[in-house]
Amino acid sequence: MIRSMTAYASAETAGPAGTLSCELRTVNHRYLELSPRLPDDLRNFESALRERIAAKLSRGKLDLTVRLRANDARSESLQINHALLSRLSELNLDMAARFPGLHVEFTDLLRFPGVMQQAEVDQDELQVALFDVLDRALDALTATREREGAKLADLLKERLDGIERVVTEVRGWMPEIRAALRTRLETRLADLKQPADPGRLEQELVLQITRTDVDEELDRLSTHISEARRVLGLKEPVGRRLDFLMQEFNREANTLGSKSVDARSTNAAVELKVLIEQMREQVQNIE
Repeated sequence: MIRSMTAYASAETAGPAGTLSCELRTVNHRYLELSPRLPDDLRNFESALRERIAAKLSRGKLDLTVRLRANDARSESLQINHALLSRLSELNLDMAARFPGLHVEFTDLLRFPGVMQQAEVDQDELQVALFDVLDRALDALTATREREGAKLADLLKERLDGIERVVTEVRGWMPEIRAALRTRLETRLADLKQPADPGRLEQELVLQITRTDVDEELDRLSTHISEARRVLGLKEPVGRRLDFLMQEFNREANTLGSKSVDARSTNAAVELKVLIEQMREQVQNIE
């Protein structure tokens, strides 16, 4: 199944600690690169989240954002650490005596870590809720990637059909191109004052045809077309395989152009390069 590496998905669920929301954004990348943004309450689950994502995605740069919005019940469970607050108040008075210009708001003391405390949340329940919202977001992301991948596969198949058409045309032209090459060679030899040795003529003709023979390149292009179509039908990530095939396609097109002795085959080589480049650009976004 062809999958695009560009997609967005989100999911939300109500858990014991409040409402959990998860957003996933992916773009193309050579490898799988994760950038998680988690609230402090969920930091200890980061390693498990990475493993869970890596089990479902193989390539792409993924931005993961998880938000936790406390529910009313948990908000009402807020408590003040009176001992810590008293100690901070004493320090404030002491510093105020030393530094008359010092002014600390009561709300500043409440923001000090550990002053405001909430009831502990069961970590196992929190993990279950977190994995649930992540899995639903991943499923939605995968579905989007597959829909986009299907469109990319159609585009690639159209380009493969175009490459196959060009290869067939060049094959059909080759007997005529070889005949024209022979005619040109005979004409040049006829212009010489000395009569040409028939054996030498044949040797020169064979040499010229060998230098301009593109049957091997056309055969390899046909093989690459078949392999690309096979790869497009696999049920696994195929982006790297297709990227390698694009290099092979381009190599044969370059050789075809360098051996060309006819305007038609030269134009065909240019058209091949255009089609291959269009495919290469699309392949960069395939997982």
